Amino acid sequence: MRILKYKKTDRAKAKGQKRHAQNSERVKLHVSTGDTVKILRGDDKGYVGKVIRVYRKTGKVVVEGANIVKRHRKARSPEEQGGIVDFPAPIHASNVMLLDPSSDAPTRTRRRIDTDGTKERLSVKSGEAIPRVR
Repeated sequence: MRILKYKKTDRAKAKGQKRHAQNSERVKLHVSTGDTVKILRGDDKGYVGKVIRVYRKTGKVVVEGANIVKRHRKARSPEEQGGIVDFPAPIHASNVMLLDPSSDAPTRTRRRIDTDGTKERLSVKSGEAIPRVR
């Protein structure tokens, strides 16, 4: 049996844990579930729809009726129907822009803290508050 010349360390394990911590951080997004957004890039450019789901780990959003993909599904049980299923796939959040509630134009957002301490989203174009739909 060969004798180890160097003592094994936990360096590799610690390095992996550090990388995992960085990768699992949540991304701050400018849109949330229920917001009406316009798609800026891709095949569905110009499409206006509602955000169904937000993936904060990957920074992606699912917009209702946009980026439709087909998936071939096999029936898992005898009573389940197999076939081709259409569903909306996630889009990167940088490719969507929030719509201004007053003019229905795409706008960036700012934050304002009210006197009672609640945060509020403001439209950069019109300066009006954008309500959160939850």
